[in-house]
Amino acid sequence: MTVSGGPGKLLGMRAKVQRAGRLRRAVRVAAGATALALAAAGPRLGDVRGRLTLIDKGKDQADDVAQAVVWLERPGPVQPVQVEITTSNKAFSPHVLVVPVGSTVACPNHDPFNHNVFSLAEEQPFDLGLYGRGETRSVRFTRAGIIRVYCNVHAQMSALVVVRDGPHYTQPSGDGSFTLPQVPPGHYVLQAWHERGEGASRAVEVSPSGLTDVTIQLDARGYRFRPHLNKFGQPYPLEGRRY
Repeated sequence: MTVSGGPGKLLGMRAKVQRAGRLRRAVRVAAGATALALAAAGPRLGDVRGRLTLIDKGKDQADDVAQAVVWLERPGPVQPVQVEITTSNKAFSPHVLVVPVGSTVACPNHDPFNHNVFSLAEEQPFDLGLYGRGETRSVRFTRAGIIRVYCNVHAQMSALVVVRDGPHYTQPSGDGSFTLPQVPPGHYVLQAWHERGEGASRAVEVSPSGLTDVTIQLDARGYRFRPHLNKFGQPYPLEGRRY
């Protein structure tokens, strides 16, 4: 083959071929690295979106539906947190708290009198003892379950700590809508719970793009308030309380 332009042009062509070859190799390396990164990242994650209905007497949706908890029943790695349930004006706040296993809940006392926070829950009974204004006592939750929390001094005080052993849980909005973000594809059992509506569950299949328009229903029409007992398993005294 004869190349016009002499040796210089031949060298230039060789350089272009070499650069093109290096570029193709770089593209292949980059593509391989991207594929490896995607594989390492695991399956694509989508959101699970739906609506919880809490049927109440005379209405389709209860006013306190946001006090429910929704979760996907599957154990998995969780990141414990440190949060608070405060005591003020003879009430706990928040009334319902959902946390992962291993979390610590502090109970600061903001009232000008003593409180005694306790629970007789089978999953994790505890008694923080009597303590006054400005003091804080804490409990670490090590088992999944629904922990009913009371004050041994004030019978009207109650709170609920829902402890989960998986990462996919939430509380619905005031209209019952909820979102469980970044859920790996697969088969799950969707659980919903409310202190007045007990619990409900349904099987769901989450695709790589997630799942939408999931519905689940709780029924609070049969709820009846029942006074709880004190930490000794006895009724609260009706007289003699100074505060």
